[in-house]
Amino acid sequence: MQRTEISVLGEFGLIRYLTEKIELKNPSTVKGVGDDAAVLDYKSKQVLVTTDLLLEGVHFDLVYVPLKHLGYKSAIVNFSDIYAMNGKPKQITVSIGLSKRFCVEDLEEFYAGIQLACEEHGVDLVGGDTSASMTGLAISITCLGEGEKGKIVYRDGAKENDLICVSGNLGAAYMGLQLLEREKTVFAGKDKEEVQPDFDGKEYLLQRQLRPEARKDIIERLAEKGVVPTAMMDISDGLSSELMHICTQSKIGCRVYEDKIPIDYQTAMMAEEFNMNLVTAALNGGEDYELLFTVPLEFYDLMDNMEDVKIIGHICKEDMGYCLVTRDGQEFPLKAQGWNSLNE
Repeated sequence: MQRTEISVLGEFGLIRYLTEKIELKNPSTVKGVGDDAAVLDYKSKQVLVTTDLLLEGVHFDLVYVPLKHLGYKSAIVNFSDIYAMNGKPKQITVSIGLSKRFCVEDLEEFYAGIQLACEEHGVDLVGGDTSASMTGLAISITCLGEGEKGKIVYRDGAKENDLICVSGNLGAAYMGLQLLEREKTVFAGKDKEEVQPDFDGKEYLLQRQLRPEARKDIIERLAEKGVVPTAMMDISDGLSSELMHICTQSKIGCRVYEDKIPIDYQTAMMAEEFNMNLVTAALNGGEDYELLFTVPLEFYDLMDNMEDVKIIGHICKEDMGYCLVTRDGQEFPLKAQGWNSLNE
């Protein structure tokens, strides 16, 4: 494989090389890459802004994360934040810090992943920065989106008797991470020809960890039905953690039912193989990037019949606290045990 040192191109040459073929898609993008700043025009829309910092060794491990997948995921996690506000992502900026172990071809793979995510979600890459890094790969992505006035959804709008809903299924990304970490441990110090990773029948778990999806489809489906959630978040740090954010900011309590939490078959099998509590993994695993949202009780039939959406509980009075109701009717306090990089 060809290896071109970054120093051959220099900072501006590298940026030009990676971005010269970008085609702008959104009318709100007046000027993209190539000037001192991007120019955006949103007219009557409200602007949404989110940013994520991803650090090698903290948020990702390049031993098992391909650079193209990393680029894709880095963009998707930002898009997901915009969708969680009931908005539409429109532009991103990408800043990276990299060491000399990376070459131009590596960055080309990374940007190919970003571009794939942008194409799938109709987003323009409009700028960014590069810098040397002494501690591995660092990625900072800022995403701008647009939202309609009166339809942007916050965390603090949940009301008593609202239904608690989630999209997709939970815990798969976490079990995918456990699988990758196990195979990395087995692989360490062994002859690569003698030991091959055991991923048969577990492809879905790997996909959920390495190539998550932002739920644009759910936002579009809700809009088609005329439903504006009362509160919403994406599930990045775990269901229990995100639900407690909504409850705390909305000043309400909740009841979540164990038997209603959607869990994929591969997730259940992997949890059994690891001798892990399946519900704990689903509640606290994180990185699912599914949508957690609340809607008024009047939408019960609509939510109950909406594809890939599950009603998992309801909102109650604040003094009733935050509880998980088990299959046999017992109530246990929910705890925010989701992943926190500052505790590492």
